[in-house]
Amino acid sequence: MTGKQTPLTLRHVNVMRYVMPLREGGSLPALADADDGFSYVLKFKGAGQGVKALIAELLGGEIARLLGFKVPEMAFANLDEAFGRSEGDEEIQDLLKASQGMNLGLHFLSKALTFDPGATQVDPMLASKIVWLDAFITNVDRTFRNTNMLLWNRELWLIDHGASFLFHHGWENWEKQALSPFPLIKDHVLLPLALHLKEADRELKAMFTENEIDALVWLIPDEWILASRDVETAEEGRSIYSKFLKTRLKNSEVFVNGAEDARKALI
Repeated sequence: MTGKQTPLTLRHVNVMRYVMPLREGGSLPALADADDGFSYVLKFKGAGQGVKALIAELLGGEIARLLGFKVPEMAFANLDEAFGRSEGDEEIQDLLKASQGMNLGLHFLSKALTFDPGATQVDPMLASKIVWLDAFITNVDRTFRNTNMLLWNRELWLIDHGASFLFHHGWENWEKQALSPFPLIKDHVLLPLALHLKEADRELKAMFTENEIDALVWLIPDEWILASRDVETAEEGRSIYSKFLKTRLKNSEVFVNGAEDARKALI
């Protein structure tokens, strides 16, 4: 990154009411109401995966949106320090205390259905584009066991990108990971349908500019980057995310060829 970029923006909301947890597990997302009158799926910085899951969710979701996929709108969600004091569940109360300040909310898609690969047909070109996205951002979590896709208003929506960007769990080898294929794409729920990966690569690769990548990484709050103490400054962290994405995009044939090989191995 060279010079300060003009950032994209996300709306800021204040969480008013914790409604209910949405699933078991380390991340403990919850349904919550905010002061803008909408309900959100709230991802907490105090959860087991910490702020790195929020960074991955933010970048992965906004990259998907930039590429034209349906993704719930995201907002920075503030938890006041007094929030949750009346919560009876000690585990949830501890989570809320550890998550005071800025978290991430995704618009709740009321009455959305979980995507069932056995019941819903997906166009091979769309499948190829989704596989391309997940290979690009190294998303391990779009499998038959957990598809992380919803059907809402008869359209396919992508959710839960918090398990992406594996490199930021080991910053010292980010260059190597940027230039590596993504072997775990073999488990992708849509890989059998991804018949047009090279066409998807040409189309999606052309939709990015370096300035757009820089603008995306400027969305990441300073406090999230600095929380893990992997880098000394937020600018250094943003620079690494930006360089990773640009390098991976420039060399997309590496992960595209890897995904094609994985698909052929299924046949």
